[in-house]
Amino acid sequence: MEVLLRTLLIRNGHILSLDQLATELWGDRPPIRARASIHVYVSQLRKVLNKFSQNSCVITTRAPGYVLELGGDELDLELFLALVEKARLQRSVHRHDLAVDTLTEALRFWREPVQASSYEGPIIREFANWAEELRVECTELLARSLLASDQNSKAVRILYGLIAEFPLREKLYAFLMEALSQSGRRADALEVYQTARRQIRDELGLEPCRFLRETQEIILKDNLDELSFRRARHEQPVQPYAV
Repeated sequence: MEVLLRTLLIRNGHILSLDQLATELWGDRPPIRARASIHVYVSQLRKVLNKFSQNSCVITTRAPGYVLELGGDELDLELFLALVEKARLQRSVHRHDLAVDTLTEALRFWREPVQASSYEGPIIREFANWAEELRVECTELLARSLLASDQNSKAVRILYGLIAEFPLREKLYAFLMEALSQSGRRADALEVYQTARRQIRDELGLEPCRFLRETQEIILKDNLDELSFRRARHEQPVQPYAV
């Protein structure tokens, strides 16, 4: 029933066919009475959800399947997205201190990282991958806002944590090098480059990307203004989830 609820929540407001739901629940090997089982699961979910929703019936039968209809203020994801957008506006007017508070509040909605590999169904897997990118983007925005608010040590800790999760994301190494440089830790920033280079060569058999190499060169020249300019130019938000 958990997978069914997750699928309906992801496609909130959109009809899901019985075949789509069966694929999410059982992959390409649904049981003989798959449709009957889905009807039973939906009935059980209705009893639970109707106790907590403002609507009298949140799951509606609509050919060729079902649709979950919750208001935006009932979904944590919608509240999270609204906070991230609010933080972007605050950053655009250089209120980085307010953006720190807003992004910290947004990240409280994440109890743990999303593990896309834990799900087999295409709808949940695709959404989980997108949601994980969104969490990382929000965490990175928090680090950037902390750095702009002269809270360098907090920004550095956050970035080290992200790199521990994603040791092959070269952009994170570049940003950590920038954060360390702006904290007066130029030698540590250059050591991060060497760590990244070893990691990438050992795991992928490649040299660091051009962006990371350029970051090292700029730090060697001690040109922090150029670092900030390049970082702002490369900031691009994760695309909205397409249902």
